[in-house]
Amino acid sequence: MLFRRSLLHELITTAVGSLLILVSIVIAQRAGYLLQLAANGALPNDAITTMLGFNMVKFMPMLLSLSLFLSILMTLTRWYRDSEMVVWFSSGLSITSFIRPILSFAIPIVILISTLSLFVMPWATNKGEDYKTQLENRDELSAISPGTFKESSNAERVYFIESFDALGSLVKNIFVQSVNQQKLGIIVAATGRRYVEKNGDNFLVMNNGTRYQGVRDTKEFSTTSFEKYSVRVETAEVKQKPIQTISKSSKELFENKDNANNAELQWRLAIPISALILAFLAIPLSALDPRSGRSINFVLAIVIYIIYNNMLSIMQAWVAQGKLNASIGLWPVHLAFSVMAAYLLYRRVHQLPTAPKLLTSSWFKIPTKAS
Repeated sequence: MLFRRSLLHELITTAVGSLLILVSIVIAQRAGYLLQLAANGALPNDAITTMLGFNMVKFMPMLLSLSLFLSILMTLTRWYRDSEMVVWFSSGLSITSFIRPILSFAIPIVILISTLSLFVMPWATNKGEDYKTQLENRDELSAISPGTFKESSNAERVYFIESFDALGSLVKNIFVQSVNQQKLGIIVAATGRRYVEKNGDNFLVMNNGTRYQGVRDTKEFSTTSFEKYSVRVETAEVKQKPIQTISKSSKELFENKDNANNAELQWRLAIPISALILAFLAIPLSALDPRSGRSINFVLAIVIYIIYNNMLSIMQAWVAQGKLNASIGLWPVHLAFSVMAAYLLYRRVHQLPTAPKLLTSSWFKIPTKAS
């Protein structure tokens, strides 16, 4: 009980720490990308948090799988490095004694990964695509960011708003340039707001401004000062895009079997299966040779993880393209890494001396004084 309690406690602590670090890295990377889109005017500022949430749900199965792999690897590596493994081996345990507690730790996480991969991830992807479609079909006022110029979809108007008030309902220092019947119009106003009529028409109402209108490259310009001026904003029609394979539910993929659906379904199943295989693979990979560097097994483990996922992606592409039969699918990759895990574990079991041998081996002999 002391052995299992000590191992599970450290596994859970390491897994939580690893997951938090990986999530932080992904959030920083995705947030930077979304902020760049918002700065270029391709994404409204109010959509960054929502899109980031959908992205994190999509990446969570892979992050949990990597966290499970790293937590087992780091925990057992530390035990080897600090000679705790020697203590447990000398107490009568073998490397195979770690399989059961690690399995009890890994199975709940694999079940969670399966749920996320088969049900939550496609739902989040579908909702994210729907939300992105709604953003693309919003009118030009909804996509304006303070301090940036925004061109309308028909390229007839250019908007600029310096800032919003604290409540976000009133805009300040508005600039609108429009082209109508080959005449250039420029409107500058101190304040403005959006107004919606009862019939649903949208207007940009500007207060205390000036309107300039004329013909380009000529001196024919007129100036008009106003207290209130309204510009009608065209509402874009919502265009529904075809549903992508990655956005379909697992039930749809199972009922409508073609190459693309089979490949996507097998990929979703591959994420929890690979997580379980990697958990077993981390046991023999964690053995640390004192003569080698402390990070050599981590480098090897990350390389194996990358190769594993890349091979799964290649096989998935072959299934989607019809180059590989769906009945074969991604199973050869799982089989190859399962055999590797079993072989490395077998080698590790036969390399380690048994408990009685450990106590009498030269590793633990205390040198005596010469008579």
